[in-house]
Order: sequence, then C-alpha cells, then structure tokens
Amino acid sequence: MFVDDATILVTGGTGSFGQKFTEIVLKEHHPKALRIYSRDELKQVEMQSRFRDPRLRFFIGDVRDRDRLYRALNGVDLAVHAAALKQVPVAEYNPLEAIKTNIEGAANLIDASIDNGVPRVMALSSDKAVHPVNLYGATKLVAEKLIIQANAYRGRAQTRFSVVRYGNVVGSRGSVIPVFREQAKTGILTITDERMTRFWITQEQAVRLIVTCIDRMQGGEVFVPKIPSMRVVELAKVLAPDAKLDVVGIRPGEKLNELLLTEEEAPRARDFGDHYVIEPEHPFWKRDELKGGRPLPAGFRYTSDGNSDWLSPQQLREMLRDL
Repeated sequence: MFVDDATILVTGGTGSFGQKFTEIVLKEHHPKALRIYSRDELKQVEMQSRFRDPRLRFFIGDVRDRDRLYRALNGVDLAVHAAALKQVPVAEYNPLEAIKTNIEGAANLIDASIDNGVPRVMALSSDKAVHPVNLYGATKLVAEKLIIQANAYRGRAQTRFSVVRYGNVVGSRGSVIPVFREQAKTGILTITDERMTRFWITQEQAVRLIVTCIDRMQGGEVFVPKIPSMRVVELAKVLAPDAKLDVVGIRPGEKLNELLLTEEEAPRARDFGDHYVIEPEHPFWKRDELKGGRPLPAGFRYTSDGNSDWLSPQQLREMLRDL
C-alpha cells in the first residue's frame, strides 16, 4: 500500500483521528517516517511517550503558519490533512478563527504541498460540509472546493489532491458520547430533538477507509463511505437507560439530519459497493480515470434519515464497549 515505505505527515496529528491513524499505521504498515504536526505541545509529549517508535517525528506548528508547513512538508510522500476547528458552537461564535484554520489552513497546505512536490494529499471532510447550515460546515465546504481545485493549478507538479467525506466519529472529541456519559451521573441527559439522526463511524473504520482511499485516489475525487445511521435518542437510552431525557431544542447551526451525498452530486458519482466516489466537475478530470462503479439513479441522495443501514441498540452497545 502507498503508506508503506512512505514519509507521512498528519496535520492535527495529536487529535483523536491522528492518534488512531498513528496506532494502526505503525502497527500494520511500514512507513519510513510518520510526522505529527500540531500546535499542542502537551499532547505531543504524551503521544511520544505512548508510542515510543523511532519512526515518529513531532513538529510543533499551526496550519495557519505557512512557513512552518513548508518546512514540515519537505521530503514528504503523503500528507493527511486532519487539522480543523470542529466544534459547531465554537465556530459559530468564533467565525474568523474557524476561517483562519479551516480555510486558510487548507490553502497553506495546498501551496506547501505543491511547492515541496508531495505526491499525494488526502483531506478529511465532514457531512456538515454538504448543504451547510453552520459556519463549521461552510468552512469545510470551502476547504473541499480548494482541495479538489488544487489539482487544476498544480501546474507541472505531480501532487494529487483528494477528499474523504464522512459522518460523526464514535468517541472523538466532538462526539456527544463524553457529554452523555458525564450527564448520566446527574440522571438527566439533554438532547436537542428526539427525531435527530446522524451517520456513525468508528475511528478505526475511518482510518482504514482513508488508508484504502489513499491507494485508490487519482486526484480530484471525493470519497464517501457507506456507513450506518443512528438515532440520537437511542444512543442516549443505551448510555443511560434510567436517565431522564430533557429535550432542549436544536442548537445554533445544528441540523436535524445529515447529508453525505446530494442529488446535485449524484449524476457524477458512482457506487463502488462499500463507498461512493464523486468525480470533479473540472476540465482536468478525465472520465476514464475512474474505473468501475455503477452510476446512481436520478434524484439519489444519501441522508442519515433515509439510510437503509441503521445501528441497533445492541450494535451501539458493542461500539461503546470498544471505546
């Protein structure tokens, strides 16, 4: 696989995704070096102590810092872009900060990757980037557009840029699980709406998906995995079956249901069994670059409430036990 014998850099590498990516890649693959790029000094020290692997390198840096990214990406074969401000309420009340990290940070990564001749760049996106109703989703939509269009202005450089777009991650820092577990001690769980649904994926599934997509990428695709949905009220009942549910109303910038693939994207998307691939609308993309897959029916959309795959309470319990 491409990650084997590669020098890899992960932005936001001390986050929940970066930690799991490091664990799996070091254990199951053979990278030449794995560079962790983040601004969190304490987490880097803790991570270094946890893994104790000579292939690990640690760079203190922010994706807002273009010069530091240039230095960190020198000699890199693969960049995995996971750095972002992800909390919806935080982005709503700190919009300029979200723009600086999520949009300007993506632009800095693109320039630094092209100028350093990084062969492959894979960026992580979110279901909130699709028909966004909050600032976080809007910044991720712009970041997606920047990453894909980077394939057109790379010039003679060989850098390929692609995106993986997926849903909520079980147990991540932005997950509702830690909140529910803390609230369970009081006997009252707050939920915003009893009808709310979400796509659900584990950290391990996310990492394995991305490693596979890195192998398959041609540059310009948006990869969308087929993942199950869950009802937030079911999750609350599994975590604290005896707790009272307090319905507090949808927060600013929050959706009732999530969308991973729109009807506008469907005509240029293909079904590959366990995932969809959305082809870019730009002249740099040649239709024969993507082999296989089935076209999607007219009007198709992939939504968390219209999903055919739902997590049962037992499956939710099993996922929670694995955290």
